[in-house]
Amino acid sequence: METIATIFQSLEDETRLRVLALLLEEEELCVCDLMAVLQLPQSTVSRHLSHLKNAGWLRDRREGVWIYYSILKQLGPLQQSLLPILRHFLRDEAVAKSDIERLRGLSHGNVCA
Repeated sequence: METIATIFQSLEDETRLRVLALLLEEEELCVCDLMAVLQLPQSTVSRHLSHLKNAGWLRDRREGVWIYYSILKQLGPLQQSLLPILRHFLRDEAVAKSDIERLRGLSHGNVCA
């Protein structure tokens, strides 16, 4: 029951939903890309990423000083069933559309370099 609660708690925040919408659009994003798109400080973005990672949505990888996040390829059963629903509803949200446009406006999709 605790795992189910953790997964649903991870979806109760607008910023975390925005992160998921962006990662559904782009396979992988650096923390600095997410900061630029969401217009939030690194500490806030990292806290939300950590929450999503701990709930089993994301994986991370380090490349030099940068950390990149992506949606896990092998999600748990609950996340697997929720992902298509999230994809469907997030794609129509005005905030998510605006975020995706901002992401596309970044130089080569990566502001970290």
